[in-house]
Amino acid sequence: MNRFLKIFFIGLFALLEVLHLGGCSTLAFPTTVSDIPVYTYQVKNTYPHDQSAFTEGLVFEDGVLYEGTGLYEYSDLRRVELETGKLLQVRELPNQYFGEGITIYENKIIQLTWKSHLGFVYDKYNFELLQEFHYPTEGWGITYDGNCLIMSDGTSTLHFLDPATFEEVSRIEVCENDIPINKINELEYVQREIFANIWLTDRIARISPLTGQVTGWIDLKGILNPEDCSEKVDVLNGIAYDEKNNRLWVTGKFWPKLFEIELIKDESNQNGSSWSP
Repeated sequence: MNRFLKIFFIGLFALLEVLHLGGCSTLAFPTTVSDIPVYTYQVKNTYPHDQSAFTEGLVFEDGVLYEGTGLYEYSDLRRVELETGKLLQVRELPNQYFGEGITIYENKIIQLTWKSHLGFVYDKYNFELLQEFHYPTEGWGITYDGNCLIMSDGTSTLHFLDPATFEEVSRIEVCENDIPINKINELEYVQREIFANIWLTDRIARISPLTGQVTGWIDLKGILNPEDCSEKVDVLNGIAYDEKNNRLWVTGKFWPKLFEIELIKDESNQNGSSWSP
């Protein structure tokens, strides 16, 4: 396939995903009467982000940002310098795989693929492929809670996997007031909660890993300025957390920026809690 056709198909894929989303806008999450707290945000720092990255996974450890990207023929795993967005190391996936979420377990990086039912395990330092594993569902997001890998498949189900064998040990259904929350995408484990991007929305769900109940919503509407919007900009996706320094970052597919944010209780929500990273 020549370069023109590759560019055409990448643009077509992105267009289909956001055809009715109007550039930077994304679908508003259904509004319901709920006592679940909602948080807004304050941007603390802004960093450059490679706008050619179709971000599917994001994780931070020991001062280094790792990113997994998607799209057939363009998926990769990368080590990124936080402050500059400079690519320090890249491992490309074979063209037939659409890369998805990533996480770190011990000295390994685990990366999912979308519809291939196949995951990859790499050495964290040199990106050498160490192992492959299989799963029966689609692969969307993945994180690690210190005990299990937690994986999303685009539905309302989260799968808990043994990190040594990749066998499923349990699962939960994610709900808000008994209503299933579908399209769960990128995941990050933050202070004993699961943070999850919900595909095609500007919101992140805070989820109890014990019950699957949504314990809060983070509304990131408007985090991209109009001047950052372009036809190429796609949906919000990508959450990383620095446990040592209590920092939280978000970005999106084809976004030009990565944002460090602080969560702010929405004072209009009378039941909002006082949690803030």
